[in-house]
Amino acid sequence: MHRKIYIENMPLDEARQLWMSHLDSMGFYTSPTENIRTESALNRVCSKAIHAQRSSPHYPAAAMDGIAVRAAITFGATERSPVIIAPDQYWEVDTGEYVPNDYDAVIMIEDVNFENDYATIINPAVPWQHIRSIGEDVVDQDLVIPSYTRIGPFEQACLITAGVNEIEVVKQPVIAIIPTGTELVNYGTDSMAPGQIVESNSHMLSALCQQWGAIPFRHGIVKDDRDQIKKAVLEMIDQADMIIVCSGSSAGRQDYTSAIIDELGQLLVHGLAIRPGKPAILGSIQDKPVIGIPGYPISAQLVFHLFARPVLYARQGLREPEESFLECQVARKLPSPMGVDEFVYVNCAQIDNRYYAYPLNRGAGVTTSLVKADGFIRIPQGVEGVETGELAQVAMHRSRSTVNNTLVCIGSHDLTIDVLADLLQRHHGIRLISSNVGSMGGIMSLLRQETHMAGIHLLDPQTGDYNISYLKRYLPHIKWHLLTLVKRRQGLIVKAGNPLHITELTDLTRSGVRFINRQKGSGTRVLFDYLLDKQCLNAENIYGYNHEEYTHLAVAAAVKNDACDVGMGVYASARVLGLDFIPIIEEIYELCILPDLIRPDYLNLLIDVIKSKEFAERVTSLGGYSLEGSGDLRLTSV
Repeated sequence: MHRKIYIENMPLDEARQLWMSHLDSMGFYTSPTENIRTESALNRVCSKAIHAQRSSPHYPAAAMDGIAVRAAITFGATERSPVIIAPDQYWEVDTGEYVPNDYDAVIMIEDVNFENDYATIINPAVPWQHIRSIGEDVVDQDLVIPSYTRIGPFEQACLITAGVNEIEVVKQPVIAIIPTGTELVNYGTDSMAPGQIVESNSHMLSALCQQWGAIPFRHGIVKDDRDQIKKAVLEMIDQADMIIVCSGSSAGRQDYTSAIIDELGQLLVHGLAIRPGKPAILGSIQDKPVIGIPGYPISAQLVFHLFARPVLYARQGLREPEESFLECQVARKLPSPMGVDEFVYVNCAQIDNRYYAYPLNRGAGVTTSLVKADGFIRIPQGVEGVETGELAQVAMHRSRSTVNNTLVCIGSHDLTIDVLADLLQRHHGIRLISSNVGSMGGIMSLLRQETHMAGIHLLDPQTGDYNISYLKRYLPHIKWHLLTLVKRRQGLIVKAGNPLHITELTDLTRSGVRFINRQKGSGTRVLFDYLLDKQCLNAENIYGYNHEEYTHLAVAAAVKNDACDVGMGVYASARVLGLDFIPIIEEIYELCILPDLIRPDYLNLLIDVIKSKEFAERVTSLGGYSLEGSGDLRLTSV
């Protein structure tokens, strides 16, 4: 079937205004209501003002344990001239009990001495002392909660106290989420063929719906068939207040969403000037909003955040919560195309009373960037990017306290950094974030003082030692500590069974052997080039020498998935993925720490964790590591 495929490039603010106005014109923000019991109203939104149905307290109530008296009979009481009150002149009360009309004051039990049922006091009482008057908390018919207030625990308790047993609330919007794609499979599928993808976006969007007060309904996966997708949309129109179609929004061969909306309703937008999320679709069918969500997770989350979130809040009579911003220095240059609003997800941390933003992987399909992100930077249309060190506003997802309790490690990758991060978080509530830019990249970050520490393993070919000569060369005027983390085995990672019978570096020059390298500036790359030079091997004779990855696990995964035959990495990465390993050398992996930037107590806790039995056990279980000297300060700069 021939289809007209087109992608626009509508500016974000224009698209949002068009979208919100269109929904307003079709009455979408006028929400139906329902009556529910107050005890079931947590997180619901009241649709009208709620008034008290009784006063609280509805009787004079004792505010303290003690005795109720007529205040007048206590006047003149002093330590030298105490007043003795007869049993028939007082009434014992506990907190909250009814105070009979014959009494107008309560004396705390601590201020009363009893002898033969007579009460002796040395301080006079004043009228209505320690008595809660009728309606002290709330008076019958007082306004308790104004219209369109979200009911929290305190509101709920106040309503119950005020005798409000049932309230009228806004009906929660029902959001139908339809995942589409022949390649998609449900999570929990035991075996997956190449090309199959676990469908996770609908679960993420469902959780976001719940956070924003809506009820999600997840439709089963629909294959890439126009009639099946159309049928699913029509089924959901009668059951839901909004329809979300996942994955069918690009100009691909089997993306039908825009055509279906155009046929059944009104297509407003197909294509936004944003990155990620360009192929998003906005429209309506039978006065129900329909959003076509891109398939990549970051694109899906961003489009849903920008276009579903404001609509769902407005539907419930609420203002969309404002973003909380944190001004940060950008740690790495962020080039951006001028024709779009680009959203870059970042980690944030405080270093020496300054906040830094560390850009995460910008790939739209990288789900882990959403998990790691503290917020995002919006680079507006018409701006070519953000320079290193430039200030930028970060729209925050995480609390300032989390950011303030963060350690930053930029440099070479090692699996033990993940172990260290977990133990610091588990036992001390300290978050450790890391960025894998290679050992030289870590040293440059130390030079710019934008990290607390760097993981490094740079071999000096002249001395055979690691790291020290580089630190003295590049950080001559900066105080640093060199802390041993682990010693580890480096070698060649090959497929299980080593089908190509690779045993040494010279085998990499054989015809048909595909190699994958580490990036320039990484310690592994420095080591590999040193070994090639030592054996007089020409890098030009190695197929794939210029094909780079940024972590040991990424190298191992490339071998596992047959993107290559062999790569240089640590034994632990090979073991994790069930690959074979040809050992070449043992090296030292260290942390270079800037003591003037890290809190002294955090440094001590870091060393304690590295020297702990738990760290040793977990690192040993990875394989290929030696803990000799772990946690020791090998050298401190003068």
